[in-house]
Amino acid sequence: MSNDTWLVAGLGNPGPGYAGNRHNIGHMVLDELAQRSGSKFKTHSSRAQIIQGRLGIGGPRIVLAKPLTYMNLSGGPVANLAKFFGIGIEKLIVVHDEIDIPFDTVKLKRGGGEGGHNGLRDISKAMGSKDYLRVRAGVGRPSGRMDTADWVLQDFSKTEKQVLPFLIDNSADAVELLMSSGLDAAQEKFHTS
Repeated sequence: MSNDTWLVAGLGNPGPGYAGNRHNIGHMVLDELAQRSGSKFKTHSSRAQIIQGRLGIGGPRIVLAKPLTYMNLSGGPVANLAKFFGIGIEKLIVVHDEIDIPFDTVKLKRGGGEGGHNGLRDISKAMGSKDYLRVRAGVGRPSGRMDTADWVLQDFSKTEKQVLPFLIDNSADAVELLMSSGLDAAQEKFHTS
């Protein structure tokens, strides 16, 4: 593959016990992108499930990836895939849960801190840089004194599940817009809506 290829990594934890957790929104968004492409994930030697394809007809090449490791070990699979496909940090998009953004809100940025997110911290370490694109799907903060780690490892509430498909859809749209139109255009759409 040429270096016009994008790597889109959706973060989460493996196994059915975690599938509905707030922490697994990255996997949910990648499943939506897979459905849109009509493709199925296949296991890759990098310890990830991947799909290779294009964004639309004649669009850029993409590799969709769901690491098969636990969240705090996401860096190895992401860095291995970037190396395997020859993809630079500027073409890496990470989709993840964000507690500092209200539920059902999507924000985008390049680089910056990890905000205590162990998956991002591990990717930054493995890639040797924080300067990758991020699609941040807001899951909000817990009320009261609940620990944030406990919060993100819980399933979405019944009320949240009614709106969750829209959050997933908007996050997938944000990924596609990042690749087709760039960060400024994607931020303009999602940060002002």
